[in-house]
Amino acid sequence: MSEFHHVSVLLADSIDALNIRPEGIYVDGTLGGGGHSYEIAGRLTTGHLVGIDRDETALAAAGKRLAAFGDRVTLVHSNFCEMASVIRSLGYSGVDGVLLDLGVSSPQLDEGSRGFSYMADAPLDMRMDRGDALTACQVVNEWSYEELKRILYDYGEERYAPQIAGAICRRREQGPIATTLELVDIIRGSLPPAALREKQHPAKRTFQAIRIAVNDELGAVSKAMEAAIPMLNPGGRLAVITFHSLEDRIVKSSMAEAARGCTCPPSFPVCVCGKKPKVKLVSRKPILPGAEELADNPRARSAKLRVCEKL
Repeated sequence: MSEFHHVSVLLADSIDALNIRPEGIYVDGTLGGGGHSYEIAGRLTTGHLVGIDRDETALAAAGKRLAAFGDRVTLVHSNFCEMASVIRSLGYSGVDGVLLDLGVSSPQLDEGSRGFSYMADAPLDMRMDRGDALTACQVVNEWSYEELKRILYDYGEERYAPQIAGAICRRREQGPIATTLELVDIIRGSLPPAALREKQHPAKRTFQAIRIAVNDELGAVSKAMEAAIPMLNPGGRLAVITFHSLEDRIVKSSMAEAARGCTCPPSFPVCVCGKKPKVKLVSRKPILPGAEELADNPRARSAKLRVCEKL
């Protein structure tokens, strides 16, 4: 197995956004290679960092990287959407900051054996947590034409979703589709010549859609947003980095809803709903990578950082 190395996106911006207090309790819900966590832990004195990841390979790599911080850091194998129960199990009633980096780690994409990559032949897997039941092979071979078309449209924003879904269904009638490159060939064969001449790899959107479905990534984001804000102590901050428009929409709307106060109609002379804002938005617009970061790490080009603070 290759060494787990991942370039953390919007590193300085996200650490600044957390407004770290040396004695605070912080959660990195998407630990990855530990790049963000290293910077958080380095700013703590009597505080504590809880790092969570569903990928055991990432946890092992981060454990080595963060070993120097000793018992200042606790690492947990779990899904970030379960962070509230993780925090309770560790005896904390609240935290002072939560960081979520929703991008798939570069090693997951690059390591052919995991089945995430359309550039290497491997079994169709795509599970971030290899203990999960659902695999890409099941999605490709067992899900209906309508479901395949839906996820390709919704999760991959693939305009040729009907053609690709139809081609998959016809091909699997001859036998199971077992590997990544088999799927790539099916996708290529279903697309018009103009689509094959585009700069982007013809399988990129389909692979993204299947990965999101296998790992229930959007469902996890919604659950995490519901869990994170109640966990925060007053003045605590939630910083979320997204890479996909659907994820960003969930994060943006969740923060906006939590920042809303009274929802009574304007015609009401007094408030009767009693609704108070839970957070304030640290910035109305997302923080984006600068030119220097984009030059060093092209994978950062779609990243957006949104931040809110608990009232």
